[in-house]
Amino acid sequence: MRNDVDRRCKLLLDLDAKKTILRKIPHALYICGVAEGENVNGFTASWVTQASFEPPLVVNCVKTDSGSNAMIKASGVFSLSFLDAGQKDMAQKFFKPQRRVGNKFEDVEFYLGETGCPIIKDSLGYVECRVVGSVEKGDHTVFVGEVISAGVHRDGNILELSQTGWNYGG
Repeated sequence: MRNDVDRRCKLLLDLDAKKTILRKIPHALYICGVAEGENVNGFTASWVTQASFEPPLVVNCVKTDSGSNAMIKASGVFSLSFLDAGQKDMAQKFFKPQRRVGNKFEDVEFYLGETGCPIIKDSLGYVECRVVGSVEKGDHTVFVGEVISAGVHRDGNILELSQTGWNYGG
């Protein structure tokens, strides 16, 4: 019975409508910092949300085949630096894979947080998380992170994906 329902749903799915409507889900942009030993990396993250007040949990979805995904699995930690609305260039810098562009932190001021993950100095603020759960489905891993450290650097409005003219998702 379940297979019949699955088949009917697939036949009814309008791929253009799916892409259009899923791209309307609002997403802020962050730089996710990761570390494994002395090696640090960062990437632009947009599939992030708060999931619990107590304990404070965030969900961070990371491409399964990325080096950063492997680093989070190995270390069990990550950071999120919240980008200001005027930091599209910063988001762009961290959008490409490290294997193609090299050290993304080369000309970015950052410091290592309590987890050893990089935190961008010129961001609105940050959270650092310890992974307390994960789900691997599709092409992303859903990491559930407990917030173990947080800080505010300055006030401002967060950069949203819709402000950049880019599309990620759908």
